[in-house]
Amino acid sequence: MSADGYLQPPPASSHRPTRRNTTGSNVRAGRSMPTQGLAFSYDDVDIEDDIQMQADQIRRERKRAKLQQEAEAALTRTVSMQNRQSSSKEDDNRVLIGNLIGEGHVNYVLMYNMLTGIRIAVSRCQAKIKRPLTDDDFTARHKYSFDIVGNELTPSAKYDFKFKDYAPNVFRELREDCFQLDPADYLLSLTAKYILSELGSPGKSGSFFYFSRDYRFIIKTIRHSEHKFLLSILKEYHSHVKNNPHTLLSRFYGLHRVKLPRGRKIHFVIMNNLFPSHKDIHEVFDLKGSTVGREYPEQKAANNPRAVLKDLNWINREKMLELGPEKRALLTEQLRRDSELLKKVHVMDYSLLVGIHNMRRGNRDNVRSNTLKVFSPTVPAIRRKNTQIKGGRSPEAIAMRQAMRQSDPKRLGAGTLDLPEEDTGDRQQFIFYQDEGGLQATDETNRAADTIYYLGVIDILTPYSGVKKLEHFWKGLSADRHKISPVAPTEYGERFFSFMKAIMRGGGGGARFKQE
Repeated sequence: MSADGYLQPPPASSHRPTRRNTTGSNVRAGRSMPTQGLAFSYDDVDIEDDIQMQADQIRRERKRAKLQQEAEAALTRTVSMQNRQSSSKEDDNRVLIGNLIGEGHVNYVLMYNMLTGIRIAVSRCQAKIKRPLTDDDFTARHKYSFDIVGNELTPSAKYDFKFKDYAPNVFRELREDCFQLDPADYLLSLTAKYILSELGSPGKSGSFFYFSRDYRFIIKTIRHSEHKFLLSILKEYHSHVKNNPHTLLSRFYGLHRVKLPRGRKIHFVIMNNLFPSHKDIHEVFDLKGSTVGREYPEQKAANNPRAVLKDLNWINREKMLELGPEKRALLTEQLRRDSELLKKVHVMDYSLLVGIHNMRRGNRDNVRSNTLKVFSPTVPAIRRKNTQIKGGRSPEAIAMRQAMRQSDPKRLGAGTLDLPEEDTGDRQQFIFYQDEGGLQATDETNRAADTIYYLGVIDILTPYSGVKKLEHFWKGLSADRHKISPVAPTEYGERFFSFMKAIMRGGGGGARFKQE
């Protein structure tokens, strides 16, 4: 057994393996069989090998038959259970954890496959000795194939799927050296319970994401174009993060792909969750520096206090980032550096996500527990089997897969959302996360106020493509071309930086960015 807990092929050895006791004789522990007077010829060894092979074959056949019987029995039990449950469907729904996701729902399968693939890929990468990165590491791709039987490289899985891990050594260095994540802590957080929340991102990307069980990490689906773009700028991103450990840019911890049956491919990234697990966020703003069409209706906002508000909401509510001279200077400089990188790699459409925690209100509204649900897919025991028929076509694989199709994976069992009430302290070494995981407001004498800001630059994977150029032209026909969201990267970066300086205390406010 390896350090990561998975079975590995036994090491090659020149010594003959110890024979198993197949005769049923009783050999006491600590004592060996007497060898005096016994002599073995090569013919005797060959005969014994043949007997051993026959015995192993018989055992495999018996085990296969037993599995077939167990699968058929499971089918019978499942059918009878479903008949009994059909009359009390409403009662069943009350005890479900998370959304009602059945075997045919892609999100159940997707979540299960993500969990399994991440667990194996990250463990394999961590088991290797660290070494300096090379150019090949930025284009490396490691493939894993999962099925219900398992093989020498991967354990058995509930579903058949393929998993790809991109640039694993690069992301390992980002996690451990740049973002100072503990490898074991990272793996444990990602491969246990999920907090299921099919939330759209603040933008219009159509992505959805899931939180890790401790609310620290986000698993976010991305488009194929975003996946390709991230790989194309990975070297620049890695260099920037290495030279700017306090960066406000989204922190990418891994890039992966799941290929489902019938060829569907889903790319996703693992990122930091900007918001803390121990504090309620009372207001959220998504700020781009654009003011055309950048308003969430205030009437809707009154009925939905957890809505993501936009630039015009911030301006009309006369909000300011209340920071003293010291923190204001640090934030301004870091935003300048980050926006310079984004201009360099020709990115636009990003935004500053601002979460506001009012320390006077504290956690009495229980926002987190009221909006998040637990999703805990069952992970099978890791086991491998030697079968005469390779892959997923063996009799036991067919029987087990048939039983799983008839089962009811919606019944995930009881569970509770147990979020901490104290900061874990894992981000305090970074300037903008040093105060309870965020940046506490200060007055002009740098004394602490009763507001904590959680800040980060998000959605940084949108290049200024032909589609965005057409969008710029079309929206520019009816509005100020300099105030619409899609503009060229250089102009976008300069406007973004100017807007962020303006909305800090002493910056004059963002009203001058409004369309006249």
